[in-house]
Amino acid sequence: MTGSLLFEAIVFLAGAIICVSIAKRLGLSSVIGYLLAGVLIGPYVLGFIGEEGEDILHFAEFGVVMMLFLIGLEIEPKNFWNMRKTILGMGSIQVGGTMLLSFFLFTLLGFNWKVALVISMAVALSSTAIAMQTIKEKGLMETTFGTSAFSILLFQDIVVIFMIGAMPLLANMSDDTTANNHNESLSLIESLPLGFQTLAIIASVIVIIALGRYVVVPMLRKVAKTGVRELLIAAAFLIVFGISFIMELVGLSPALGAFLGGVVLSNSEFKHELESTLEPFKDLLLGLFFMAVGASINFIVIAKSPLTIAGFLIGVIFLKALVLFITGRAFNLKLDQKLLLTFSLAQVGEFAFVLLSFAFGLNILEQEQMDMLLVITALSMALTPIISIVNERFILPKVGTKESIQRPMDHIAKSHKIILVGFGHFGSTVGRFLRSHGVEATVLDQDSNRVDFLRKMGFEVYYGDATRLDLLESAGIADAKIVIIATNKLSVTKAISKIVDQKYPHIELMIRTKNRYDAYELLNLGREHIYRESLDTSLALASDVLHKLGFRKYTLNRQVKNFIKYDEASLRRLAKAPKQEADYIFKARKELQEQEELLNSDFKRGIVAFDNHWDSDYIRKALEKVTTKYNSK
Repeated sequence: MTGSLLFEAIVFLAGAIICVSIAKRLGLSSVIGYLLAGVLIGPYVLGFIGEEGEDILHFAEFGVVMMLFLIGLEIEPKNFWNMRKTILGMGSIQVGGTMLLSFFLFTLLGFNWKVALVISMAVALSSTAIAMQTIKEKGLMETTFGTSAFSILLFQDIVVIFMIGAMPLLANMSDDTTANNHNESLSLIESLPLGFQTLAIIASVIVIIALGRYVVVPMLRKVAKTGVRELLIAAAFLIVFGISFIMELVGLSPALGAFLGGVVLSNSEFKHELESTLEPFKDLLLGLFFMAVGASINFIVIAKSPLTIAGFLIGVIFLKALVLFITGRAFNLKLDQKLLLTFSLAQVGEFAFVLLSFAFGLNILEQEQMDMLLVITALSMALTPIISIVNERFILPKVGTKESIQRPMDHIAKSHKIILVGFGHFGSTVGRFLRSHGVEATVLDQDSNRVDFLRKMGFEVYYGDATRLDLLESAGIADAKIVIIATNKLSVTKAISKIVDQKYPHIELMIRTKNRYDAYELLNLGREHIYRESLDTSLALASDVLHKLGFRKYTLNRQVKNFIKYDEASLRRLAKAPKQEADYIFKARKELQEQEELLNSDFKRGIVAFDNHWDSDYIRKALEKVTTKYNSK
């Protein structure tokens, strides 16, 4: 019974639902729930999944593959170039520093230099899956810590290509020429001379890039023309699985190929469609991957040498934490941002499984070394969420940026009637405009580097998570009239709205949203004052274009107001419409047609009857004509 695939699927899904629900109820990360579920159902505790569960780990790795593909979709080459200093700077310091210290340490402990080098490569890699999942769950992607962590992880994901490419060359230096390979067949390139294997790996990366640009995009265009959504889903899976298969053939990690494929497709018109199609599957498979990691923790190996493993585990985490802290200091991160970076990336990552397995297949590592390193990798990943909780709850409140600051005696900290949550590009514009009219706002933000800068500029700022009631109260919400939510994360907006509704229902909420779909959800929750971030800007641009084509400014200003009025009414009607694609498209097209007809009618009526008002441009042009005519005489 326990060997049944259906039974194992039931066990995995039931374990995930139970343990993740308990973890979230306790305020813990979902990653802890998945890891705990894996430990419980694994071969060394309840035994629902046997030791052959390695096959499940391989299947679950598709979660990591999809995550890297989706991350690649978000990295447009132009944005990558703009971040090059952070990616190359922070990434090279972290990877290079960790490898150097690790190599020195393991050589001192008596390991062969080739083994020490392989271990140092594996130790230098952090878990993209755990770190990115946690950062996104907590809405920290736009903070200094979030961008720094992302830069380091991205550098690691790229540099691991070269690490794997160097493995055959390292194996060629082996002193043991008679040793048998641990695997009967590694890849198609194993029959090549070892010097050409690295070239073959680099060539495979070039092939992935070429296929993405000249084969995949044309294929997606043909699939899109059919209008069958299921085919687009199938095409998305074909892309991910096909790239993964090619990379496995040459002995590379499928996740690396998926990342490259995502980067190639990031500028295509199918970027958002691929994201929305794969996101649900990615989340489920990623959870399965965390469970498989928990199930793979070999308690027999731990029982044989617990002190040795504990020593190595603590040493590796401490070493990585030290290098990460130095990296943050080199780039002038505030103390709390450095601590978040240090404790979030101090584990050994999922690519270590690939790297170590590859080295074992090339006969660089022995079986005993392999078993111990895999246990240390899995344990470091399992401990990361717990370490992060200790940092957030016990260390940061004492040594990080304080959530409130001392002000001069004549300044009453809770006197502001406006609370502004989020001071990024959108929030800072709102805050500065209010301030220019003598209206101060109390600002809440999770980026301590930004908080420090704002305090120097004279703003009343509180650092911390605005979804916490105690922080809102310390910022003076009891005396406030309006709370402006300027963050672009819907989950944070909903959480703050719920708190305000329950505790301070008299306070008015004014909310920024990224797009129509977020606005639909908030409207259905009873929110009224919703501001889409791109609406006014896009209308201003369109108005300027028409003005340059000869339309009068006064006419356009009035039409912009009419457009917003009709679009807001349409937004509220569509929010109540069914979310099935066919029904929504029908209603949306009808709304667009009616809106354009109303605007066209207003425009024609305005020109004939009411559009005789002067505007500044009209007056200026008229005066220029009169002056020119007068001067010519």
